[in-house]
Amino acid sequence: MPLTSVPLIQIFASQQARTRREKLCATLRQLITEGSLRQGERLPSSRLLAADLALSRVTVEAAYAQLESEGCLLRQSGKGTFVAAGLAIAQPVKKALPQATPQLSSRANQIVATGGCNDPLFPQAFAAGSPDLRAFPQDIWRRLVAQRLRHAPEKVMGYGAPQGLAELREAVARYLGQSRGVRCDAGQVVILTSSQQALQMLAMLLCDPGDSVWLEEPGYSGAHHAFVSAGAIPAALELDDCGAIVPDRPAAKLVYLTPSHQYPTGVPMSLARRLAWLEFARTHDSWLIEDDYDSEFYYGVQPAPALQGLDKAGRVLYLGTFSKTLFPSLRLAYLVVPPALVEPLCRLRSVMDGHSAQLMQAVTADFIDRGHFQAHLRLMRKLYGSRRELLLTELSARLGDRLEPLSQQHGLQLTARLPDGGEERLTQRALQAGLILPRLSPLYQGTARQEGWLLGFSALEPAEIVSAVARLARLF
Repeated sequence: MPLTSVPLIQIFASQQARTRREKLCATLRQLITEGSLRQGERLPSSRLLAADLALSRVTVEAAYAQLESEGCLLRQSGKGTFVAAGLAIAQPVKKALPQATPQLSSRANQIVATGGCNDPLFPQAFAAGSPDLRAFPQDIWRRLVAQRLRHAPEKVMGYGAPQGLAELREAVARYLGQSRGVRCDAGQVVILTSSQQALQMLAMLLCDPGDSVWLEEPGYSGAHHAFVSAGAIPAALELDDCGAIVPDRPAAKLVYLTPSHQYPTGVPMSLARRLAWLEFARTHDSWLIEDDYDSEFYYGVQPAPALQGLDKAGRVLYLGTFSKTLFPSLRLAYLVVPPALVEPLCRLRSVMDGHSAQLMQAVTADFIDRGHFQAHLRLMRKLYGSRRELLLTELSARLGDRLEPLSQQHGLQLTARLPDGGEERLTQRALQAGLILPRLSPLYQGTARQEGWLLGFSALEPAEIVSAVARLARLF
């Protein structure tokens, strides 16, 4: 606690000692014995402390000298005054105070009931969705950061536009047009913190309480949380070999889709089904949210161009993130929306968190524009592809009759089905063996659920994959 803080002044004023020197001694003793001043911590100079407490410097010097003689302080010429080390400070017993029970809103209760979104904090077998940060080109990134800070750093140190840095929006628009067939300009791109924030904002902007929202079954739980917290009523979309089936029932306000490779089954949406969904959105004035997650990581056939590129009616909202392609703590994602939605999104962003970090936006734009992004993706596709093949080989050799991997050609994790009845028990046993096994069944909202796991492999080196599968086999 800095000695220039308000609590110091309050404690000093409350002391009942006869002289100011004694009051200051008593104040500093109390702060030291309470642990507010830690052993080895440097105190301000006598001049600064005297100015803060409206005392003479002689009074502060006298108090410091008294406490030094008591062994509470250590004064070193040319270095300063420090709390002495080795003090036997008794820790006060804190009496627990009664805590008020918060009365949450109905919306808050809905959010709490979902359990929230939990991403892995560090790579561990088989935590899903983690890129390999050990393979990230850190030297290049450090150089780009240094260059931005060397040349006009004030441009990236102030407040930013809610829509995002123009340089990054332009880089994103060019990249999406070249790699995913997205038809947009920089004016349609909105830079956000995460895909989850994007979903939350779209739910707030486009859904009223009670509106119907359709989600794939099984599907991404984060989307379900976002729409439920906005008061929307989720309904499940059935899947077949062509992707999400267009239902024959009253239309929804929003439809959440993962057409490139369905999460978590990996099924790509056929062209005929894509056209059917676009016709549905045009006819019923519905919005289609296209989450193009992990489309950059394909092993074999390149994914079909984005659904947004086929949209002529402006009903598709395209969503992507840099959390997997670069690194999670970057906290950058992007939305591509029709021009009429840009202003409402920016107004909403301005009252939420304002904008994303300017420096990281600028460095990411440089990383893309100078070709490092595409080079990094090519390397990661090769690296992750080899790890995926190794995982499949090990699973077949050790657990061929126990687990059924789905035929997935994309992504950072592999979904595998289990016979019914063992998922919860084996997942708990896996935790004791140091394995994280994200469960498949919670991704179903209805009662008919398939048991299994989402096995993350991208952040694991070959030896780690072999060791993890061996531990997994021992569970059975």
